[in-house]
Amino acid sequence: MDERPRVLVAEDDRRLAEMLRQLLEADGYVVVLAHDGQRALHLAMSEDFDVLLFDRGLPGREGLDVIEGLRRQGNTVPALILSALGNPADRVEGLTRGAEDYLAKPFDVDELLARLRVLRRKTAEPSGGLPVPGGILHARRHEFVARDGAVTPLSQRENDLLALLARRPGQVFSRQELLDAVFADADDTGVVDAYVHHLRRKLGRGCVHTVRGVGYALGALS
Repeated sequence: MDERPRVLVAEDDRRLAEMLRQLLEADGYVVVLAHDGQRALHLAMSEDFDVLLFDRGLPGREGLDVIEGLRRQGNTVPALILSALGNPADRVEGLTRGAEDYLAKPFDVDELLARLRVLRRKTAEPSGGLPVPGGILHARRHEFVARDGAVTPLSQRENDLLALLARRPGQVFSRQELLDAVFADADDTGVVDAYVHHLRRKLGRGCVHTVRGVGYALGALS
């Protein structure tokens, strides 16, 4: 199991993105890159990260718009904005719209690394996994561990779907929301129903609750 912290870097300047990747990997991170806002949104909603590092001027969907969308969906992974827009009004807007920190370009490398460490300390993810009906989901390992200790491996899509529901128990997601978040390469909400079926077959019908006419939510925890 890889215990290194995971960071999602959203930066459309590919040379800078590669520089950030090398810098962060040298500091002990697992780095995932996105070069546009829509890809960043998909990755942030479907995978586990310890911190987000977003350029503000992303193509397709602006960095602050992505963060606002994540916050509306209940995603609380801390975000640091990197931007050439560095006057006080720009920084205030970034913090107001959901970012935890804001750093103007050009930036000092040591300061960037220090700020990321502070964000990680403030919002360290619990190591015990995500509670789901019948057991615990360890999303980074793609494993469901039942109360009796039995371990069930999950596919990437099964894991991503269940993790999204488990991070926001009680929230009902439409099929379209789940399609956009987990199955961005598909265009038919039937794929969501298919993967709900796969999860229920592996983990029991109670793992995912159907809300008729609306969509799906995490099953009731007991």
